[in-house]
Amino acid sequence: MTTLVYLIPVALFLGTLGLLGFLWALRSGQYDDLDGAPERILTDQEDAPNP
Repeated sequence: MTTLVYLIPVALFLGTLGLLGFLWALRSGQYDDLDGAPERILTDQEDAPNP
């Protein structure tokens, strides 16, 4: 029973941390371009100049 005294606050803290991370990702635009990455992987990068 005393284990729950430690585990419940830790679980609530980790859940809140995950929720805040997800909200940060939403607000910073991480999910704006869902089709860009699959399309970029299929195109050749030969047009880019060599450094």
